[in-house]
Amino acid sequence: MTAGLAGAVGLSATACGGGDQVADDVVLKLVAAEYGDASDSGSTERYWNELAQEFRQEHSGIRVDVSVFPWEDIDAEVAGLVRAGQSPDIAQLGSYADFAAAGQLYPVSELLSIPVQADFVPALAVAGEVRRVQYGMPFAASTRLLFYNKALFEDAGLDPKAPPETWEELAEAAAALKAAGVPVPYALPLGPEEAHGEALMWMLSGGGGLTDGSGSYVIDSPENVATFTWLRENLVAKGLTGSQAPAVTDRRDAFAAFAAGEVGMLNGHPSLMRQADRGQIEYGTGRLPGRNGPTANTMGVADWIMGFKQHGNREQIGLFLNFVFRKENVQGFADRYEMLPVTTPATQAMMESEEHERVVPFLQQLNAAAFYPVGKVSWAKTSTVLRQEIGSAMLPDSDIRGLLRSIQVQAEKADDAA
Repeated sequence: MTAGLAGAVGLSATACGGGDQVADDVVLKLVAAEYGDASDSGSTERYWNELAQEFRQEHSGIRVDVSVFPWEDIDAEVAGLVRAGQSPDIAQLGSYADFAAAGQLYPVSELLSIPVQADFVPALAVAGEVRRVQYGMPFAASTRLLFYNKALFEDAGLDPKAPPETWEELAEAAAALKAAGVPVPYALPLGPEEAHGEALMWMLSGGGGLTDGSGSYVIDSPENVATFTWLRENLVAKGLTGSQAPAVTDRRDAFAAFAAGEVGMLNGHPSLMRQADRGQIEYGTGRLPGRNGPTANTMGVADWIMGFKQHGNREQIGLFLNFVFRKENVQGFADRYEMLPVTTPATQAMMESEEHERVVPFLQQLNAAAFYPVGKVSWAKTSTVLRQEIGSAMLPDSDIRGLLRSIQVQAEKADDAA
């Protein structure tokens, strides 16, 4: 612990100055995920290259070499590099616990100055811990709200200023939308892209979740069984989720259909606002409907950045990451990709800005949001099982209790192995 604090103190002294050189011609390999689109202006590679160039103006002896991969490839890409003995110095992706458990990551206390560590939104800092030591630094975050198409609501005789707050109201609104000819009254993306996310949102709205207070998996809890049973019987079986089976409906396709005016309601994160704007959709948002009222805690998602030990560039990695987490850089990324900032100063600045008024409902939920159990080494395997299997719960003759029990057993086995 002493060494970590000493490193952090040293970083706080150097990270603020201009022109500091730790060593000549140190090249940091950065591998990151793509948040943008195919255009050069929207690509995350361009964002990172701009940031690296600005950093090099202050630290001329350090160069950051950037590689960006699509989300569906990034986890396998980094894992492959690590297995081949070619770990990046810095990686930005969706999970960190496997690498931390294998002793391959620097603790955050050895990379960031104490003030920068203290700036993280508390709930996100805790979510970055493995066995109470923080290894994952939150890089971008989001929470979820119910999105609905106001024009389709009006056409269906629904109040465009009153989104449903309960499951019963959601089902009634979906039935009215179907009667008005809406192709997908409620989009239920339980396909392999992000089925674990949609599943967690519904678990939370039914009073359940993935884990209990002690961190143990409770996937087959009575609350979760009741939630998926209600979903199948009251939305899917009545044709209120469209003609395509939820098990083969991916989030990106559901978002695209909403932006095309074909979806009445769905759960979405902040970037859906920009997509809906491009489609000229007049939309509203509301808290996720729950069994008896709005869901108390929505789902939160964070993506992570981490520093690998293999090449021993601790001080250079720390200098760069302290730069990454400056308030203007955190807020700049959040603005650029319609995400939520991960530090308290950047969050406060956005909360107080009229320009970011529509993001405020998402920001207000962040500290109380329920996150994936990313600090569990078993989560990577468990999330894969959820993505692949949970959609089959919506099949007409599926054994929901048996399916959730099977997923629970696989999660427990992964936990034991970890």
